[in-house]
Amino acid sequence: MPTINFKGKAFVQNHHLTVKYHQLIPNKEASLTDNISLNDNLIIHGDNLLALKALLPNYAGKIDCIIIDPPYNTGEEKWVYNDNVNSPMIQEWLGKVVDKDDLTRHDKWCCMMMPRLKLLRELLHKDGAIFITIDDNEVHHLRMLMDEIFGEQNFVTNIVWQARKSVQNDTDISQQHNHILVYAKNRRQEERRLKESNAHIWYTMGGFAFRPLELDKSKFSNPDNDPRGPWKADPFDAPNIRPNLTYPIVNPNTGVEYWPPKGRHWRTEEDKYKALLEDGRIIFGTTGRGKPQLKVFWEEKKDFGEVERTWWGNGAIETYLYDEETEEEILNVDQESAEQWTNYGTTTSAIKMLQQIFETKEKVFETPKPVELIKHIIKLATKNDAIILDSFAGSGTTGHAVLELNYEDEKSNRKFILIEMEDYADAITAERIRRVIKGVPTASNERIKNGLGGTFSYFELGSAIEMEDILKGENLPEYRELARYIFYTATGNEFDESKIDEEKNYIGENDEYEVYLFYKPDIQYLKTTALDLNLAKSLGEYKGKKRLVFAPMKYLDNEYLLQYRIEYCQLPFEIYRFKE
Repeated sequence: MPTINFKGKAFVQNHHLTVKYHQLIPNKEASLTDNISLNDNLIIHGDNLLALKALLPNYAGKIDCIIIDPPYNTGEEKWVYNDNVNSPMIQEWLGKVVDKDDLTRHDKWCCMMMPRLKLLRELLHKDGAIFITIDDNEVHHLRMLMDEIFGEQNFVTNIVWQARKSVQNDTDISQQHNHILVYAKNRRQEERRLKESNAHIWYTMGGFAFRPLELDKSKFSNPDNDPRGPWKADPFDAPNIRPNLTYPIVNPNTGVEYWPPKGRHWRTEEDKYKALLEDGRIIFGTTGRGKPQLKVFWEEKKDFGEVERTWWGNGAIETYLYDEETEEEILNVDQESAEQWTNYGTTTSAIKMLQQIFETKEKVFETPKPVELIKHIIKLATKNDAIILDSFAGSGTTGHAVLELNYEDEKSNRKFILIEMEDYADAITAERIRRVIKGVPTASNERIKNGLGGTFSYFELGSAIEMEDILKGENLPEYRELARYIFYTATGNEFDESKIDEEKNYIGENDEYEVYLFYKPDIQYLKTTALDLNLAKSLGEYKGKKRLVFAPMKYLDNEYLLQYRIEYCQLPFEIYRFKE
């Protein structure tokens, strides 16, 4: 498989493994909840590489959908490379603005993205997918990075989104679009087309596949009072040439003979066509004088939905007009209606929405994404109980979209996790979420005006958990933060904070072990506490699982350890011993 090469790759391709775990410190004042928890909607302020690593104990393999909008690396953004990679060459890059004059800007961008993408893959559920918005500056590099990290076979599609309507006159061709690259952790390999033979099992199949769009009933009508109900006409031809599907069809009303258009074939073999004709499922245009079309009935298709397309842009009214000269049905697109509305919003519409939310005429954020766009992604990619992560949160559109979807469907309980490293994490990202939850009385948008409801917990990225510091008694982490780190690092399993019992020093269990931690952020406690007979007895009755016990020292010999089914791990040296 082809791989991407760039300056610095050798130093960053395993950098995600060396990133230290950092504490997640709750900020009560910035939160909008009475019960701050890592199980709530989350907004995390801090470097997203460090924050992603810090989320692993709670969310490894749990994220259903990732949506990110990284720097496009246009040369105008003036972003700064700040990953402290252990390499003299990369150390030279630290803190320096990446602009158009920087001849290594593409290398730096790839170095920045690679470890983040690897951690994002670790966090992604086995049936989840990642959506990345990007423009032409880095889409080719990103595609190669994703092929290498996620696997070529897990590429789903490249969606083209109409990001702007205005025309840029100072260039050769005005760029109206951005890309949305979609990759799955494991793309579904089974039949993806919904039909009667697989509809009953389609939703339970493993691997990622887009959820079908709800079928638009307004496109169905019943002008001939067909007892089977509303229907619409679909083309009877299909792409490519297949000899067994190429034959003449005679319009019974006009006697005109039709063959498939150039480079296409009919949808069925001739005997099946005759059966469909006999069943009244073939029509010849609205006047009966056109080429063959297939009747598709609402009642038969409503549960299957329809397939999404890769162009996400303006909506337009499509109708068919009969051409008397050619005796053909001609597709007519109402361009005026196309200019009047759009399905997925633009950067301009997103800017205007932010101005409503923040009650200002000033531009709040330079390039926000529209809520409509993110909502559509989430609906296509997830069930109504999904966890959605955005590690380049910006103005907080992803959180807003999740709240809107929960508002629209009372059965929906989707959750968001937003990570933003910039100083505006509280003033813009979190403040937007506060406002759309509580409501903005001056807003013209009714939902924003009335408020969507919901909660979120706000966390700051704290200091790294350094084992050497524990030895020195410096920068000692809180009990729950060390417990979270130790449990995940030692077992590889998800940490559940609700299982902690500090009085019993119990921090959780997996299929093999009960895990205990004898620790306090107090140097005297660490100097004087040892696993002795009394502490061993305090663990209670043996329940069939070995006891994995972390403590600064022990005063028990192997005979007693065996008797009480204890495997002792000395803090801080043996945290990694049990993880594969």
